[in-house]
Amino acid sequence: MAIIEVTDLVKIYKTGDIELRALDGVTCSIEKGEFVCIMGPSGSGKSTMMNILGCLDVLTEGKYVLDGLDIRGQSRAKLADIRNHEIGFVFQGYNLLQKADILENVELPLMYRGVPSSKRRKMAQEALESVGLGSQIRKKPLQLSGGQQQRVAIARAIVGKAPILMADEPTGALDTKTTVEIMKIFTALHEAGTTIILVTHEPDISTWGDRVLRFRDGKLVADEAAPKEVELERETKTGT
Repeated sequence: MAIIEVTDLVKIYKTGDIELRALDGVTCSIEKGEFVCIMGPSGSGKSTMMNILGCLDVLTEGKYVLDGLDIRGQSRAKLADIRNHEIGFVFQGYNLLQKADILENVELPLMYRGVPSSKRRKMAQEALESVGLGSQIRKKPLQLSGGQQQRVAIARAIVGKAPILMADEPTGALDTKTTVEIMKIFTALHEAGTTIILVTHEPDISTWGDRVLRFRDGKLVADEAAPKEVELERETKTGT
């Protein structure tokens, strides 16, 4: 069953008399529980695609249906509600509050939901434990390594148990060993039933997904499953 369906999606940015078609007639669907990687060179439209799917930006033309809801024309308040309840986000730059400890950072989405403090603290601690940081909840982000900060960002994204997790270049600033550790977390979340949409320009990262959407010049130019030899590469990485 499709959780995401887009049809003839177009996104146009205007600067004076200049129009940039960041997305140009994209049609695709993503099933519940899939792990989909969006790939393409810089300027291909891959991040714009994630921003549209994540309700961080609005489409110019076309149709976007998220879990049965037509997104076009929804109010800002409704889009904010969707982002808070339906989608978790992980970014390359972590986007953590530096003056808050990591428990407070993970609690933040639950505060917006109005979850009582004792309950959200418990949920945040469980999320941090799930990414291996349960013993460091009072540390500030700058006291952690890049990989640990990304784990905090993942905990924040999953604390509300959103059915969809979107990640934009989540390993772009990490070394190879830490990248594998982070990708194993995404794999575990996927195996637990979370729908994952991950933007990357790195071919080796895309091998962790079930399916790859390739973009170029704002167009979806390929929609393909990972070939068998790529699956073997994934097994080597996970140590299975």
